[in-house]
Amino acid sequence: MFTFIATVILYVFGFVFLYGVIRLAVRHGMEDLEARRPQVQRVAQSAFVDDRAFMRENAFLGGN
Repeated sequence: MFTFIATVILYVFGFVFLYGVIRLAVRHGMEDLEARRPQVQRVAQSAFVDDRAFMRENAFLGGN
């Protein structure tokens, strides 16, 4: 009987532990995404400006 109770307790605490670890990993992942967001926006805007400049200089390639 003691073995069964110990197994159930460890089983439940294992799920609680895994939940905590997964939650911590997701939180850190979201923080990393938030930290990288300004850099990604700068790169995207730079690419947009570069594309527009390229198309302006090489209008014959764009068909306009």
